[in-house]
Amino acid sequence: MSVLPSTPSDSPTDRSVGSRGHLLTEQANPASEQLDQLDTASLVALFCRNDREPQQAVEDAREALAAAVDAIGARLRRGGRLFYLGAGTSGRLGVLDAAECPPTFCSPPELVQGVLAGGAPALLRSSEGLEDLAEAGRSDLEERGFGPADALVGIAAGGTTPYVLGALEHARAIGALAIAMACVPSRQAPMPCDIDIRLLTGPELLTGSTRLKAGTATKMALNILSTGVMVRLGKVYGNRMVDVAVTNSKLEDRALRILADLTGIDRDQAATRLADAGGSVKLALLMQASGLGAAAAAEALAAHGPGLRHTLLALGYALSPERSSSQGPQ
Repeated sequence: MSVLPSTPSDSPTDRSVGSRGHLLTEQANPASEQLDQLDTASLVALFCRNDREPQQAVEDAREALAAAVDAIGARLRRGGRLFYLGAGTSGRLGVLDAAECPPTFCSPPELVQGVLAGGAPALLRSSEGLEDLAEAGRSDLEERGFGPADALVGIAAGGTTPYVLGALEHARAIGALAIAMACVPSRQAPMPCDIDIRLLTGPELLTGSTRLKAGTATKMALNILSTGVMVRLGKVYGNRMVDVAVTNSKLEDRALRILADLTGIDRDQAATRLADAGGSVKLALLMQASGLGAAAAAEALAAHGPGLRHTLLALGYALSPERSSSQGPQ
């Protein structure tokens, strides 16, 4: 679902057994041939120029990203889960994005999961050799109860990681949604998938170091996937994270500001309303707009939600700093 431009070094010689030299991510970048001879200011300037390329790579993949958001959202609305899976940097980025979902969107930890070759120890110490085990990708998914209702994003910068390919093959075999994400053209490294996201960032300044541009583009793409899916699931109102988990002082301050900004009440009133709602910003907003108690507002969200906007529309209320909670439906 992405436009695949032609790339150099795609000869039969480069495709010899065991060689990955034909891959876009493994090629040498002519812009950095003198990297070790540059003064520090020039080195930094070169990185700054080169790091504009991940943005373009993500933009070029926007159609595939949009398809992935809609397909994942549909699975999650039916009770499925989202799994990111990868090895090395790719896997760590998936774990990072998954870990950010519960505090940002108050999603249960099992809803979005990161699966890394080598498990938790590989977050701190490289376990790159484990990526060569195709069977391990399948077994790691099976250990987590991965099933036909779920969605998998298999992340491999070079598109050839056996651990990821094995997991994608398993996902397709059982009828789960299989999404591939790589930084090389599909013709260089085909991956078994339903949706193919290709982030063509080009050769790295440090040859083969895909933690650089490829890693940046991958994180950007994962940001879009997780945020887009959560928007589709009704966890955002406007551009506010109304399902934020109030677990520390920073997030409590954010919750209070959301309440004050969207309803016009002062900070003390917002704190009272948030406490009445058991710490749920979404519930507090509905209570403020409608005058409903916590139990009735929760029932309304269950009946018309989970999105706050849909619930407000169904009940005939609106969030507005000019409205007071004593006003009824209009």
